[in-house]
Amino acid sequence: MTASVAASSSSADRYLSRRRRHYALIAVTAVLTCLSLLADVAIGPGHYPLPAVVAAIVSPDSAPTTLAIVVWEIRLPVALMAVVVGLSLASAGAEMQTILNNPLADPFTLGVSAAASFGAALAIVLGVGLLPGGEALLTTLNAFVMAMLASLLIWLVSRLRGVSVQTMVLMGIALMFFFNALLGVLQYVASAQSLQQLVFWSLGSLSRTSWPKVGIACAALALTLPVFFIAGWRLTALRMGDLQARAMGIDVPRLRLLVLLCCSLLAATAVAFVGTIGFIGLVGPHIARLLVGEDQRVFLPLSALVGALLMSLTSIASKTLIPGVLLPIGILTALIGLPFFVSLIIKSRREVWG
Repeated sequence: MTASVAASSSSADRYLSRRRRHYALIAVTAVLTCLSLLADVAIGPGHYPLPAVVAAIVSPDSAPTTLAIVVWEIRLPVALMAVVVGLSLASAGAEMQTILNNPLADPFTLGVSAAASFGAALAIVLGVGLLPGGEALLTTLNAFVMAMLASLLIWLVSRLRGVSVQTMVLMGIALMFFFNALLGVLQYVASAQSLQQLVFWSLGSLSRTSWPKVGIACAALALTLPVFFIAGWRLTALRMGDLQARAMGIDVPRLRLLVLLCCSLLAATAVAFVGTIGFIGLVGPHIARLLVGEDQRVFLPLSALVGALLMSLTSIASKTLIPGVLLPIGILTALIGLPFFVSLIIKSRREVWG
């Protein structure tokens, strides 16, 4: 009896220690993200010292006029958008991987970002709106509708009998090539001005960020993250398999549909404002899963923060790698994410072939 109590106490101590370590990782990642955001605001033409930049953020009225304008109208919106987009894409990638039980799933690899880009291109090139009204947000609404349609198609395919993880990956790749082909058609018929904007979508850039766009992206996060956290225990149970989740009383198809719609909103908002950003939704959750496992209470916040940190660091790199040149951020994220993507493919192949 005493041995049993001691073993139980030891297990509880190990669990609490592991939980404290996980929360410490979340706190450290949050602090690093804030420091990276400050560095992103401080780095740029003008070479303003960091203390002066921090003072301009805290008290813009007392800062020099030029510095306050540079910080609040140019640099701070861009730095915040990088963090918000990283949070959005990594959160969407984490939940897509969860509901599809697929470590290769994210808005980019499953074609959701490509669909959103095509929807945005319809508004830019043809001025076509997929929803009535909303001319002021035509690009964003089009991106959301197309991303939602792509997600619904993936959801419908996942319900077919006999569909495997490999089939889902192939379906996502097919969707990505299909919408990229449609995007190529629009590029072919676009005017010079529209074509320049389409190049922005394909490469990804934070340069056209504004405060209203940051606000809309934050609103999308505010709408979706509570849904993810409320459904956290159901999403954790879903990782054990559909049969176990159903045995626990979870409506699996409804849960998948709800989460896919939320992921579509996050991906569409990010794509509509900064263009196609690849692999952040893949790398962020992968790193978080290696550190804390699948428990949504720690997996989701750490995934989101890792994505935000990676996007912020990439934003800094886009300004510093080549002095005087602002590199497209989508190119850098692809270069960063490609090794992780290849490693996941190799790992999946080993699991399949034993």
